[in-house]
Amino acid sequence: MQKPSNLLIKVARRLFNDEEEQTQFITALVDPQPFAPCILWCHEKPDISPFLLEQSTPWQPEFVDRLNINEKPGQHSLHQAGYFYCLDFSSVFAASALLAIQQPIPLIFDMCAAPGGKSIFAWKAFKPDLLISNEVIGKRLGMLISNLKRCQVQPICVVNRDPSIFADVFAQSSHLVIVDAPCTGQSLLAKGGKAPGCFHHTSINKSANRQKRIIANSAQVVSPQGYLLYMTCTYSPEENEQVCEWLLQKFPKFMSIKIEHLSKYQSHLTDINCYRMFPQQRLGAGAFTALFQNTEEGEVKDGQLETILAMNKYTNGII
Repeated sequence: MQKPSNLLIKVARRLFNDEEEQTQFITALVDPQPFAPCILWCHEKPDISPFLLEQSTPWQPEFVDRLNINEKPGQHSLHQAGYFYCLDFSSVFAASALLAIQQPIPLIFDMCAAPGGKSIFAWKAFKPDLLISNEVIGKRLGMLISNLKRCQVQPICVVNRDPSIFADVFAQSSHLVIVDAPCTGQSLLAKGGKAPGCFHHTSINKSANRQKRIIANSAQVVSPQGYLLYMTCTYSPEENEQVCEWLLQKFPKFMSIKIEHLSKYQSHLTDINCYRMFPQQRLGAGAFTALFQNTEEGEVKDGQLETILAMNKYTNGII
């Protein structure tokens, strides 16, 4: 097992008061162990699973299965046929906050969509009239389109623009906006990956500033009484709780929503409703999630949907 860096130790001390928890967290990152694979069924789930399954968590949606650690779902023929999408169980944790929404969601806007897992989760959960998946990084578009096409997600429109564009042309028009924010990616270490400089304060601050810009633009797209889901796959409070606190200060019309099924994961680093999964819990590499609602009254604006559709890189099922 490699020696933990001083920066990692400092982050662990900020996240946990208990020394044993600090040690468990550090060990999960410097000596990563494999996590059970997970699949999201895009279409009708078979009565008999082709895989060995792990026991479901209380908050796990019925269209998601966590598999035996020895299973290789990406190599199965049903994967190639688009029956399911492979994702980290941490992503399921983060996206499960959407299950607290108890109203129809006709239009979903996924602001940072690649590789597509959160878009597919939301589409499966709500079956919207339209899903708009945006990815600002051009080289990630191919992967996003490939996954959405393989899984036969429709009706959908894939676009490639900076979020500031949509704050102007699509203000107060979307019933749900998802921000799976770009981050320092510290949880990659728990999966045996690399994330150079992910604990350095310069990287963290740069990432946090970018996240605030994205979430501020995204908040302006949310319709009256609509929802905004914010999530990351990193651990630093600057990229998580502090971004959420900043959002509520800048946009006081938003309120954080309590997620009952994630109550035991409530972050102790803030008083608002934010939830964390850590790698030492052995479910996934780690995630942060928070759901907000726009409390404004009023009509949902139509926005300039034709303008957005004209930007599309891929559409399916749109007449």
